[in-house]
Amino acid sequence: MSDEGVNCAPRRTARAGGREARRALRAAPLAENLRPIRAGLTGGQYRPLGDGDVARIHASALEALEVIGLSQAPESGVEILTGAGAVQGDDGRIRFPRALVEDMLALAARDITLFGRDPKHDLHLTGSNVHFGTAGAAVHVVDLETDSYRDSTAQDLYDAARLTQHLDNVHFFQRAMVARDVTDNLEMDLNTLYACCAGTTKHVGTSFSDPAHVAPSFEMIHRIAGGEAAWRARPFISNSNCFVVPPMKFAEESCITMEACIRGGMPVLLLSAGQAGATAPAPIALAIVQAMAECLAGVVYVNAMAPGHPAIFGTWPFVSDLRTGAMSGGSAEQALLTAGCAQMHRFYGLPGGAAAGISDSKLPDMQAGWEQAITNTLAGLSGLNMVYEAVGMHASLLGFCLESLVLGDDILGQVLRCVRGIDVTDETTSIEAMKAVCLGGPGHYLGSEQTLRFMQTEYVYPTLGNRMSPKEWVEADRPQLLERAIARKNEILSKAGTQIDPQLDAAIRRDYNIYFR
Repeated sequence: MSDEGVNCAPRRTARAGGREARRALRAAPLAENLRPIRAGLTGGQYRPLGDGDVARIHASALEALEVIGLSQAPESGVEILTGAGAVQGDDGRIRFPRALVEDMLALAARDITLFGRDPKHDLHLTGSNVHFGTAGAAVHVVDLETDSYRDSTAQDLYDAARLTQHLDNVHFFQRAMVARDVTDNLEMDLNTLYACCAGTTKHVGTSFSDPAHVAPSFEMIHRIAGGEAAWRARPFISNSNCFVVPPMKFAEESCITMEACIRGGMPVLLLSAGQAGATAPAPIALAIVQAMAECLAGVVYVNAMAPGHPAIFGTWPFVSDLRTGAMSGGSAEQALLTAGCAQMHRFYGLPGGAAAGISDSKLPDMQAGWEQAITNTLAGLSGLNMVYEAVGMHASLLGFCLESLVLGDDILGQVLRCVRGIDVTDETTSIEAMKAVCLGGPGHYLGSEQTLRFMQTEYVYPTLGNRMSPKEWVEADRPQLLERAIARKNEILSKAGTQIDPQLDAAIRRDYNIYFR
């Protein structure tokens, strides 16, 4: 067919008109309950473990807690744990009788809500509801202008939070980078906290580099919340706490930090991050066993101190490339580990979190795309409540890319559509629409009332993903994906201001040394 035939006026006009009508319809806002995807969709369709497998992993975790136990608990932790019924041996290790673990599991908080400063961003962690967000402690930013890595700054962290505020499929913002331009550790923790809160009203996760920094951080938090009572009523920040150092050791300072956060009313993420083949066993099943044992120790710790305190069961076992020992966050084994952990969370009935979406690639390229898509899809289908590090992370957690955060919003949109699954109802299986088309109708469904009605509620459309034909792509001057991601990032940042009241922002900047503008 000649180009002249392809470009004949009647066909071009009809096609463009129909396309413009569909675009206009897609642009119309939908009521929240009609959106095809949203935070908290129900997963759980994928189960890598059989019922017998789950029972064996649980039994092995309990055995590990009884026989091996955990070492290096701080004095306060020893007092809390032994007071609840744990046993400290002559070797100093704390061992956990099976009955104690079961008693504390019965006390543990379930069906918790992680609050946003804006209630529309509240995350309801119940059943297999799925939420995606950021996390990590990248020390570099991936600069796509030069294809290079540079030190991450407080400004980068603030920009990432501002982008997250405007990305529908990124449901929470946990500190994703280290503010390496802030050399004083207390100032770094305060700038991290404020950059996250100033950038977004979604739920925020952060950590503290020293237990002594918790109290001054709470002073800032109370000011942002409007007072301590308001904070305790709706705690919008959680503490990401590596309370264990795998294998099977408590992290003393982190435990003390965790205790202070609990006293301050802050939800905690009980984070166990062993690396299979290095700080966790190489078999995938046994790596899950160790993660369960470590986090069950955390459940005992938290509930012995404050029964029912909101805590997320944060089993984050990572994978090693056993040829080199390097981390392999984008591997199929990582996807299986995360999905297996999610299934164990449901077995315990606890709100759970784990890692997915990490890329080992250094840039947002094809490798990054498949790694992020595969691991996030399995995490979502497994019903993981909190999918951490889902977007933006490169070089096995060493680099964070703002453009990849924007691109990841598209990936998560497609993942969430898979999580939602297929709606089988009287309407979606009725053949009335087929009869209308096939029996004396136009012979196609384009433009039909049902098609137009379902095109927004049944289908998800990428913001940056390109579905043009080759001809349209050429006519549009061959747009490139990364160029579009850079443009969208810049567009969002040009309009996204602080989420803090201007008077409060001015007061905080007078009282603290804030490094971002």
